[in-house]
Amino acid sequence: MNERASGPAALVTGGAVRLGRALCVGLAEAGYDVVVHYHSSDTEAREVRDRIHELGRRAELAHADLRDPEAAPSVVSVARTAFGRLDLLVNNAATFDAADLEDVDAEIWDTVMEVNARAPHLMVRAAADLLRASRGSVVNLVDLSAFQAWTAYPHHAVSKAALAHLTRVQARVYAPDVRVNAIAPGAVLLPDHYPAERREALRRAAPLQRLGTPEDVVRAVLFLASAPYVTGQILAVDGGRMVGPVGPHESEG
Repeated sequence: MNERASGPAALVTGGAVRLGRALCVGLAEAGYDVVVHYHSSDTEAREVRDRIHELGRRAELAHADLRDPEAAPSVVSVARTAFGRLDLLVNNAATFDAADLEDVDAEIWDTVMEVNARAPHLMVRAAADLLRASRGSVVNLVDLSAFQAWTAYPHHAVSKAALAHLTRVQARVYAPDVRVNAIAPGAVLLPDHYPAERREALRRAAPLQRLGTPEDVVRAVLFLASAPYVTGQILAVDGGRMVGPVGPHESEG
C-alpha cells in the first residue's frame, strides 16, 4: 500500500455495507484514502478495502463496537497511525430498528442513543486534533426522522433529532478550524423487505418523483467536504420530500 501517493484522508463509520460502503468507495474515487470502520461485517469490510485498493487509494480497517465509549479513540488511531492526518470524518454508523414507543425500555433506548448520538460526539472529540490540523470537516448522517415524528421508529427518530442539534453545536464549538455539517437522506437504499407498493408511495411522495441513490448522498458529502464557507447546515437529500409532496394539479404543470 505504501507505493500509493498519499491524498486527503477520510474515516467513515459503518463503512462496510449499504450506504457506508458507497461512501467509502465514492470517497476513494474522489481521491481520498479511507479508514473503513465496521462492527460485525468483517467480510464486507475486507471487500470494501480491496475495492479501494483497486481504485489506487490506501485503505485501512478499524473494527470497533461504537457502543463502547473507548471505541472512538481506537478507531481514530487507525487514521493517525496509517495516514498521519484526517481531513474528513463521516459519522454514518447507526441502528435502525422499528418498535412501539411503549415497548422501548431503558436498555433499548440507551443502545440507540449510544450509537446514533453519543458515538458521533465521541468520534469528533477523538479526531479533533487531526481535523484542526488539516482544517478538515465532519459530515454527520441524520435522516428525515430528525424532523418528522416517525412513530414506527420513535427512539431512532429522537436520536437523529439529537444528532441534528449536536451538528449545530459542534459547528459552533469547532469553528473556525473545523466545519461540521449533516446530511438527511430520504428514500435511499430502502430495506429489502419493503413491499413494492411502499416503494412506489415513497417515490410519489417526492416532488422529483424518484427514489434516491447512494450516489446522491456521496455527491452531497463531497460538496460539504469542499464547501469552505458552509458549516452548521443540514442538507436534505430527499427529492424534495421535506417541502411536501406534489399535488395532482402540480405534477402536470
